[in-house]
Amino acid sequence: MKIFANGKLQPRTTNDASQDEWKPVAVALGSNLGDSYTILEKAIKNLAQIPGIILEARSNWYKTKAIGPPQPDYLNGCVIMQVNMTPDLLLASLLEIENKFGRIRKERWGPRTLDLDLLLYDDLILHTSNLQIPHPRMRERAFVLVPLAEIAPNWVEPVTGRSIQELAKDVDCSEVHLLTNM
Repeated sequence: MKIFANGKLQPRTTNDASQDEWKPVAVALGSNLGDSYTILEKAIKNLAQIPGIILEARSNWYKTKAIGPPQPDYLNGCVIMQVNMTPDLLLASLLEIENKFGRIRKERWGPRTLDLDLLLYDDLILHTSNLQIPHPRMRERAFVLVPLAEIAPNWVEPVTGRSIQELAKDVDCSEVHLLTNM
């Protein structure tokens, strides 16, 4: 991250992470098909086993209403990790884990066994044909912001320059319920 003369932070806008640098990342997890709790727990274990990933924090699980066509409620949560891989390699790892758990991409906002979304990669702003960082809809999704604010309230979202905690206050969180009976 560069700092301007006026003291303001300048987010990075290039995908220039080297294999030797460790970068903080935030990933959202969701599931509404099958045994969602078990799937999500196993997905976290799978993430932690990938070389170049260190799991730092995980949120509680939250039950939320699905967006889109009628379908079962979701379990959602977030993890913070340190990675020493590029965003593209991380995305490939996330997609591989989704596939391992039977993820089929039929319809937008359709039900899924596992959804892993790369939300933030350090302070990077990136727009390519297959990846946007920060995640383009994270700022409007309570089911992302509530669990992320639990584990990274002061992380500054680089597009808005606002903390996750501040962003979470701007969305309706009334349908995001802490899972307490597991």
